[in-house]
Amino acid sequence: MARKSLVGEVADDLLDRIVAGEFPPGALVPGELELSAQHEVSRMTVREAMKTLEAQRILSVQRGRGTFVNPVEHWNSLDAVLRAASAAIGNDVAAVQLIELRRMLETGACALAAQRITRRHLDRLRACISDMRATHERGSLDEFVAADLAFHDVILEASGNVFLTAVFQPLHRVLEARRTETSKVPEIQEHAIAMHEQVLAALETGDPRASREAMDEHMTQTLDDLVTYIQHRAGEAAGAGA
Repeated sequence: MARKSLVGEVADDLLDRIVAGEFPPGALVPGELELSAQHEVSRMTVREAMKTLEAQRILSVQRGRGTFVNPVEHWNSLDAVLRAASAAIGNDVAAVQLIELRRMLETGACALAAQRITRRHLDRLRACISDMRATHERGSLDEFVAADLAFHDVILEASGNVFLTAVFQPLHRVLEARRTETSKVPEIQEHAIAMHEQVLAALETGDPRASREAMDEHMTQTLDDLVTYIQHRAGEAAGAGA
């Protein structure tokens, strides 16, 4: 994994402090001089970090007054919103809500794709499943996740709806991180392969209803796996360590 740049480290640390409640919405964040001293970096590095958070609408600059934290609902970084939501409502609840969002978007995309999918799209979906099987067998987690995400990207593309693709795009980075966490469990990988095969079979029929239902079942399985293999086991481990 590539090392974060100094700008990224400063921006990430300040975001952590915001999410933790040290700087709530409306609060004035430290100035460049203070942050550069805290991180032992140049003021230019701090300035670029602040610009990064400003571009994500996490911070806003008020001339003559300073830089302030915006309410979370104003942020345009899904990754940052997820971090804030996880801190506010708990990581488990945030994970479930993310699947709920995926269900709404991806079932509709699958129904559209069934009506518009091409032979080339179907061939690419088969290749993704083949890659998932191969990487599952050799235990290559990163490659498995990449093939899994690619399968869903092909369906979005096949839907032919540019707005749907644009709305879903910010989810990609968040899903990659989440999928890497859940796909560490071999049983979850096996379930994902089976569900992807089911979705492909429905798309091959060209039936929008069957395709929507197949994707809905996939989301249900994803939620069940999250609760059974991730949240439940984490709870057991915490209980055992108490």
